[in-house]
Amino acid sequence: MRSAVRSSLLVSLALLLLSACGGASVTTTLPVLPGDDTTLGSGDVFDVRVFGEADLAATYRVAQDGSIDFPLVGRLAVAGLEPTAVADLLSERLRSGQYLRDPQVSVLVKEYNSKRISIMGAVARPGTFPMSSGLTVVQAISLAGGFTPLASRNSTVVSRRVNGQVRRYRVQVDDVTGGGASDVPLATGDIVFVPERVF
Repeated sequence: MRSAVRSSLLVSLALLLLSACGGASVTTTLPVLPGDDTTLGSGDVFDVRVFGEADLAATYRVAQDGSIDFPLVGRLAVAGLEPTAVADLLSERLRSGQYLRDPQVSVLVKEYNSKRISIMGAVARPGTFPMSSGLTVVQAISLAGGFTPLASRNSTVVSRRVNGQVRRYRVQVDDVTGGGASDVPLATGDIVFVPERVF
């Protein structure tokens, strides 16, 4: 009888935890992402290299107004552009300004500070973190210092906005780290929540 009451209490507590997370159902299959959003935004940091022009090689941080100041060219609006589009824009400006005849420009993003994820719950350092290409649930939890001793690792939930609605997906992290399941790639804006174990 006591075990039946305890089981009932555990089920009730689990339902309360789910409702506290917004009342939406939790599934185990995340939708396939259309691809990483690699456009630049305020705070992002990238390197620019111009082939054969070492003096033009530098690191830039996108300003609050979405621009950078580039030598010879001046202020350029780069927010919302892909890195390849920024390279093309710089090449065109250097060519049209007659600074270089055939500039070969490359742009390599170092930090996507404009795109962030949140990691909450039973982790050592909960908070928001910059999104990087290919970041997974396990890697994100490592960024947050790993699980606390009370973490319910296999009850980790990823909340994601899909078609205007927030969906929640359970990720069994112990199965991933044990090799029994694939790690899950995250998307910009995802919230990873690790609940504590219910005793």
